[in-house]
Amino acid sequence: MTAYEVAVEARAALGEGPTWDPVTGRLVWLDILGMRIHTYAPSTGQRTIRTTPQHIGAVKPRAGGGLVLNLRDGVGLLDPDDGFRWLHHEPVAGRRANDAAVAPDGSLWAGTMRYDAAAGGGTLSRLTGDGTVRTVLPDVTVSNGTGWSPDGRLMYYVDTPTRRVDVFDHDPDGVHDRRPLVEIEEGAGFPDGLTVDAEGCVWVALWDGGAVRRYTPAGELDRVITLPAPRTTACAFGGPGLTDLYITTARTGLPAPHPLAGSLLVVPDAGRGLPQPAFAG
Repeated sequence: MTAYEVAVEARAALGEGPTWDPVTGRLVWLDILGMRIHTYAPSTGQRTIRTTPQHIGAVKPRAGGGLVLNLRDGVGLLDPDDGFRWLHHEPVAGRRANDAAVAPDGSLWAGTMRYDAAAGGGTLSRLTGDGTVRTVLPDVTVSNGTGWSPDGRLMYYVDTPTRRVDVFDHDPDGVHDRRPLVEIEEGAGFPDGLTVDAEGCVWVALWDGGAVRRYTPAGELDRVITLPAPRTTACAFGGPGLTDLYITTARTGLPAPHPLAGSLLVVPDAGRGLPQPAFAG
């Protein structure tokens, strides 16, 4: 068990999507249901909060500055001057955005899900900087954690109700040969957000598991970080050396949430992360 610290004490309904922005030296994260984008600068403790007009599933830095937002009705671009425009607008009744990740080539892989989590109601799509969209995986239930191996040749992916972390071969043509890397055992929670470290190991947050687990590229359980908030949602490395593991949590649906449910937690010197590419748009 590794000691955690409280980076930001908060009451996020559904904290998610931690992402380190090396340009600003800030950790960006969000509250999906609270419709808020949070930033936290560990060097100063400075925090910001901005609201969004609709539920937001993910937020990532853009190569030219600003942010790309995976929103309920599509993917939008927020410019450094706060100007907003849709990159891809596709409202679907009863559906919302969920987790997203930026691939090594700068494309955004954005997930969706039904509000009622109906089986097969979500997708995983790839968006390029010019707004070109291709559905990579149809018939997903709860599209969640996505990440790539250090050499970019493997992609890891979570469709939460399957209880699996899957792995694909990844090349310029897309992803192929899906197979399970690991299956989370009954009673240990459900896989949610994930990140890949510099050694190629996969860290996955366990919803209703109160933990983050590290698996080797061979699928062997290597490490467990136990946390007080049971609804652990996502994790990402941050800080100047990408050595601190930031972890988001949720309080939604809990009749008596732990006092830290909804807070941003951090495990200092947990490992070493990979630099994350910015969205090329």
